Amino acid sequence: MSAVKVDALRGRSNHGDSGLWKHILLVVVLLSFTVLLAGGFWIYKEKAPIPTMLGTDHQPLVSKQDLLHGQQVFQKYDLMDYGSILGNGTFFGPDFTVETLHLVVVAMRDEKANEMYGNSYDKLTADRQAAVSQAVKSEIRVNRYDPATDTLTLTPAQSRALDQVRAYYNQLFTLGNPDRGLQPGSLNQASPEDIRSLADYFFWTAWLSAVNRPGLDYSYTNNWPYEPGAGNENTFHAVFWSAASVAFLILMLAIILWAYNHFKLQMQSAYDSSFPDLRPDREGITVSQRKTGKYFVVVCLVFLFQVLMGGLMAHYYVEGSGFYGLPIADWLPFNIAKTWHLQSAVFWIATAWLGMGLFIAPIVGGREPKGQGILVDVLFWALVAVVAGSFTGEWLGAKGLLGKFWFTFGNQGWNYLEMGRVWQVLLVAGLLIWLFIVWRGLRDSLRRETDKGGLVHLLFYSAWTIPGFYIFAFLVNPTTHITFSDYWRWWVIHLWVEGVFEVFAVVAIGFLLVTMGLVTRASTVRALYFQILILMGSGVIGTGHHYYWIGDPAMWLGLGACFSALEVVPLTLLAAEAYDQYRMLRDGGRVFPYKAPFWFLISTAVWNLVGAGVFGFLINLPVVSYYEHGSFLTATHGHTAMMGVYGMLAIALMLFSLRRLVPGAFWPEKLFKWAAWGLNLGLVGMALVTLFPVGVEQLRTTMEQGFWAARQLAFYRQPFVYTLLWARIVPDTVFIVVGVLPLALGVIRAFLHLKPVVPGANPAMPQGTDGSDEVNRGDRSPAPTATGAVSGR
Repeated sequence: MSAVKVDALRGRSNHGDSGLWKHILLVVVLLSFTVLLAGGFWIYKEKAPIPTMLGTDHQPLVSKQDLLHGQQVFQKYDLMDYGSILGNGTFFGPDFTVETLHLVVVAMRDEKANEMYGNSYDKLTADRQAAVSQAVKSEIRVNRYDPATDTLTLTPAQSRALDQVRAYYNQLFTLGNPDRGLQPGSLNQASPEDIRSLADYFFWTAWLSAVNRPGLDYSYTNNWPYEPGAGNENTFHAVFWSAASVAFLILMLAIILWAYNHFKLQMQSAYDSSFPDLRPDREGITVSQRKTGKYFVVVCLVFLFQVLMGGLMAHYYVEGSGFYGLPIADWLPFNIAKTWHLQSAVFWIATAWLGMGLFIAPIVGGREPKGQGILVDVLFWALVAVVAGSFTGEWLGAKGLLGKFWFTFGNQGWNYLEMGRVWQVLLVAGLLIWLFIVWRGLRDSLRRETDKGGLVHLLFYSAWTIPGFYIFAFLVNPTTHITFSDYWRWWVIHLWVEGVFEVFAVVAIGFLLVTMGLVTRASTVRALYFQILILMGSGVIGTGHHYYWIGDPAMWLGLGACFSALEVVPLTLLAAEAYDQYRMLRDGGRVFPYKAPFWFLISTAVWNLVGAGVFGFLINLPVVSYYEHGSFLTATHGHTAMMGVYGMLAIALMLFSLRRLVPGAFWPEKLFKWAAWGLNLGLVGMALVTLFPVGVEQLRTTMEQGFWAARQLAFYRQPFVYTLLWARIVPDTVFIVVGVLPLALGVIRAFLHLKPVVPGANPAMPQGTDGSDEVNRGDRSPAPTATGAVSGR
């Protein structure tokens, strides 16, 4: 391998300078976050009040402290992983906002019917029912909140409805509903006062979802949920911005494709028929690289655990609280299984990406810093402690066994942010250790790369955003208003999981394409800036599609709809280019040892188009989201995007790293081919056999009867829906048995045959071009590093 070649990989060449691109990207990022933060300030100013509720005699019925306590009970017992609130959460249990609003409508109709006609609502004639219904709508829509006294005065009918809501939830959480996975006394250690405050909190969310904002003719939640009895109908904003987002997508696609071709932003092929074959078996590995092998074993074990929890939850939908007759819900109820399912997904995907980052650090830097292996071990056991501790705390917290320490050590109760505050702090500490390890590996290469916007710097910048963006989880606390909690929660879920991790992955993939000799370095730098510019320019403001119905201003219908439509473009372009380069190598007859990672990389491209693109675009249209929010259509997008894009990408990065660590004679490629087919076919089956058709049926039911009907147990027990829920056992089995198990077995087999560390081996990965795009035709055999023996431990 020539000296020029190594210099280019490590950033010594100025060829392919990032130039104006980095300044354009910086401006776009600053403008995007300015919009997001300014919108957040508006959310804070315009959020629904949390008032003291007064009766008609001006005596307090519910204090502000009662409502905040009710929110904490909701979080403490992890009810967001059983049902949902304001449409956000899980679909097994009811949506408590929707259910409560419907209870209020029914109770107020009876109260008004007796007041107006001296009889119950169901015994009135159609004309009188219509008159009562109109009176109830009018009464619900009037906003009687007084900001001067911070009080809300309830009408007699609303006060009576509050009594009935309290009675209903007292019975539900005391006696339970085993057919729906809610065991008697499921709120262990909860007092009658706790349950009463919880019911009051649900009543408040129902109130804000139907009462008009001051001076406007729609509610704090833009009239969500669809409940005609409360006067909640789709709004002009939802219809207009749905159409506008489609027009905006067409316009921006034309501009993007024009720029893509006009400025020649494609990655340029580095393939030449005279290139020697890539031979990872001949490449030496460092101590720290070898130690990353155990990260990938944990990835597969946690992945297996996650899908088993998913299979258990799918079974709960058809059998309630049992598992083929076994009362497993007594010790592992649905909400805890859901918590572990979500948390383990984040853990295994993040661990795969972190492991890949540790693996490529010596490749980029060209040497192994002293003590790097020890740090890799320390980080590994720190992550294991966080996973084990958070899982244990989440179980104890949701069971009510941690008392006042539920938030600190237990379950915070917000989807994806369930782990207690202590575990969050430790997770960030672990991510900072990871960043420090990566920085030590990249340090020399960063110094040599004179272009501060070059490929190595891009890799490092994207790495530091991973711990940097998780800190927004600390802005969500037990007394934080639910609307503002959700604002920051989506900063973590969307901007961390779906944003900065994706940026890191885009840069990492670009770097790996260079190291494998598929593309030139200079063209890759330009292409990556273009990809990240689209990703951040659309994705940051596109976070707004999560803010439609949680109590945020209507402006987010426009911002979220238009910008989220563009989010699918960057990763699809990059993965499609990767396939073009691989096809060129294949057609040229070159031996390519990284087929397994590419199977999953191409899977990422397909699912990014289908899962994030098609299913995501479908539900992000406000006019559709209004009726489907909180339904299986959301789950369709969630599964196909989370697993199809981020999961498949994590597997691709993991297998790339492992291929370098394992001799070819022990590389279980057939197992990985089975895994690729099994995971893809299983995911297709989950989506098309169960999730999507059930979601479409929920959409139809919502439009015909209101959203409350689509989330009732009776909906899931309809013969057609019940059959679809049972049928999911087939794709789930394919996914687990043909997909996850071969993957896990292959990774474990590879781990048992890791190559030994060879002192003096060159950790840099040979590649097909140097910084000036001159083809290197030199030998690909390992060579000693400039500093001699590997110094890692």
